[in-house]
Amino acid sequence: MTIGYGFQATMTAHEGKGDELVELLLSGPVSGPSAHDGCRVFLVSRSAADPDVVHLVEGWVSEEVHHAVFADPASQAYIDRSAALVADAQYADLVPLGGKADLEAVAR
Repeated sequence: MTIGYGFQATMTAHEGKGDELVELLLSGPVSGPSAHDGCRVFLVSRSAADPDVVHLVEGWVSEEVHHAVFADPASQAYIDRSAALVADAQYADLVPLGGKADLEAVAR
């Protein structure tokens, strides 16, 4: 699995909207940008201390593929829906170097 570009976001949902944000993000792998073949990792996590704080980690084959997918109007609509739920966010581009991902185990 080649991951040439990564992206991480920590989002604080508007009060009480954490569940809705998680639900929307988790629907992404089926119908959103992460359904694209170029998306290799799409991991949604939640803070153990604050249910309105949501973490997202993405891994893509390349930065160009990531930007092309998110330039699509359907992807922009998905981003707009999630942005409406977020009060504050911090984003970072990542350069993946290695590690382990057993995403099948996460779903169990």
